Amino acid sequence: METIEKSAEVLNDLIAINNDRIDGFDRASKDLTADDNDLKNLFTLFAQDSRRNVQELTAVVAQLGEQPDTGNTVTGTIHRAWLDVKATFSGHDRKAILAECERGEDAIKKAYQNALTEDNGGLSSQITQLIIDQKQKIDEGHDRIKALRDSAV
Repeated sequence: METIEKSAEVLNDLIAINNDRIDGFDRASKDLTADDNDLKNLFTLFAQDSRRNVQELTAVVAQLGEQPDTGNTVTGTIHRAWLDVKATFSGHDRKAILAECERGEDAIKKAYQNALTEDNGGLSSQITQLIIDQKQKIDEGHDRIKALRDSAV
């Protein structure tokens, strides 16, 4: 029984941070100008990826007989507030928005890595594989944001 609860806890943490990611990219998209349609499209794609992640994780938590999380993390709320402040002072600067999005991507990468390394002996191979698959897309998203930030002027 404890293994099921631990698995649900790990998955619910990932649900919450994916919800943060969705909100973060939605907020960042609003701070972009018409000249930044490339980023708007990319942010929309990443938000869709996280919505899919949430659906997959929610289904597994429900299969475990536990209650799926529907909220955000406390740090995610702080992260979105920081995006608001950053946008106010940066004048909706592309590089600043990308830097802040990269910070958010660092947080979700860390959450996925922790899910795979922190006493996850109780996670089934099916759950572990789901987390690995989602982490791969998260890592790719992070690298894309970082490359864009590095090339922004």
